[in-house]
Amino acid sequence: MPKTIVITGASDGIGLSAARQLVRDGHHVVMVGRSPDKIRTVADELGTEYLTADFARLDDVRALASELNVRHPRIDVLVNNAGAILGERTVTADGFEESFQVNYLAHFLLTNLLIDALLAGGASVVQTSSNAARLSSRVELDDLNNSRRYSPVRAYGNAKMELILFTQELHRRYHSRGLSAVAFHPGGVASGFARNSRSPVGTLFRSPVPRLFFQSPDKGAGQLLWLATSEPGRSWASGAYYEKRRMRAVKTQPIATELWEASVKLLDLDQ
Repeated sequence: MPKTIVITGASDGIGLSAARQLVRDGHHVVMVGRSPDKIRTVADELGTEYLTADFARLDDVRALASELNVRHPRIDVLVNNAGAILGERTVTADGFEESFQVNYLAHFLLTNLLIDALLAGGASVVQTSSNAARLSSRVELDDLNNSRRYSPVRAYGNAKMELILFTQELHRRYHSRGLSAVAFHPGGVASGFARNSRSPVGTLFRSPVPRLFFQSPDKGAGQLLWLATSEPGRSWASGAYYEKRRMRAVKTQPIATELWEASVKLLDLDQ
């Protein structure tokens, strides 16, 4: 049965590859991208709907959610896929460290603003995390803006761990009402993911190395497609984190509820 599927970060990489396959399979895909010209070009190519939002501007996220709620009062799948490894510590106009906002907080905001449409669809929320959550994170509730011991890789790892904690708390709060949530690591992908990063990781992604040793975006999208189109509870477990289609235990800090409450307070959400 065709689904209404919203994908952020859909103008490149695994988001674009997944959108192509989902449209081909008959699903209605809403592609969300930061660049109006880029997302319009690829959406027109696929003949599907698109919207624009820059996650470094939370007003863009609020406008995106408002438009989605008008157009789609029922959403079957939300793929929180947009993200990037950045460089030197930068604070957005909203007052948050950029990696924290772009990779985590904006997704938290979008998901909460769409919660009625997601519950109406008995939706799956699929979060593109990373093994950086296991390898380079140390989430500290009193320093979510990464003001201490900042590095691009650590800030990125923190945000990806925050997505996993967010997944766990979404499951705890809403699974009994029909919503499922899952996080996954797509593996190394030869895409534009970090080419603009102002960090050593960006230098790596601008070199020939990813094309030689990383998987293609089409292959990297396989796990995203599996999670978006298969049945939670039968094919995968809600609240879990996956690598290579296998559930992977993550040594998370027991702060999922506290992170949720801190995020609500930072965004001044009415909950």
